[in-house]
Amino acid sequence: MSRTNFNDLLEAGVHFGHLKRKWNPAMAPYIFMEKNGIHIIDLHKTVAKIEEAANALKQIAKSGRKILFVATKKQAKSIVEEKVLAVNMPYIVERWSGGMLTNFPTIRKAVKKMSTIDKMETDGTFDNLSKRERLQVSRQRAKMEKVLGSIADLTRLPAALFIVDVSKEHIAVKEAKRLNIPIFGMVDTNSNPNIDFPIPANDDATKSISMIVGAMCDAIAEGLGERKLEKDKEPEAGGDKPVKTVKKHARKLVEAEAEEEEEVVEDDEDDADVEEDEDEVEGTVED
Repeated sequence: MSRTNFNDLLEAGVHFGHLKRKWNPAMAPYIFMEKNGIHIIDLHKTVAKIEEAANALKQIAKSGRKILFVATKKQAKSIVEEKVLAVNMPYIVERWSGGMLTNFPTIRKAVKKMSTIDKMETDGTFDNLSKRERLQVSRQRAKMEKVLGSIADLTRLPAALFIVDVSKEHIAVKEAKRLNIPIFGMVDTNSNPNIDFPIPANDDATKSISMIVGAMCDAIAEGLGERKLEKDKEPEAGGDKPVKTVKKHARKLVEAEAEEEEEVVEDDEDDADVEEDEDEVEGTVED
């Protein structure tokens, strides 16, 4: 079953592109027609691309890796934050800091600094600081929380990026391409669709953004659900291992007992041979 359909996309305004004079020629394969100076996106291709991207994201989530969502434009912030939080994935909605991916160790140091400040507040170190110093540290912590708080749990580079507007987030696109990180993104008629999983759609309307991001998050939730089911089955599969071990041990004991019996038989035969030799010796002496 398809995750979206033509009519739902039509009602959400996903088909509305930009003015004809602002178009990117690379988007020609995804444009259906031009009406009143505005390009109209081919929704049949949008449905196919949504399905393709959703299946790929589902597999990534099922493998236990993280997908970083990037949407710093005003109309997308609250939508992305709400939907992505539900599937426990990292996101950037304030500002893309240069080097977020290519200089990831430095970003991790900033996140650790946030943890250090939190520890200072609890262990009493703050009490030894002057009022001015406490204010400076608190402001610094708030600033880092605003920009990096949503990626505090991202301990390594993400497995993929989902970008709402690839034109606006061009720095994120460049960094991801440099590191060969797969890019999923909404591409409008003024964007360059040269990414791994382009989804031709209106990236300005809130309804359009909500529908596309919602479909991606639903796919991620499915992947996480399947991963959890597989983990729940692991103990059951592992329960057979002790039984196999016991059977193997019992088999070894039986083999060992059989070997002992053979040795006993051989010893009895040897004793009989010795007794016969002794009788022969005694008969010879008597003669």
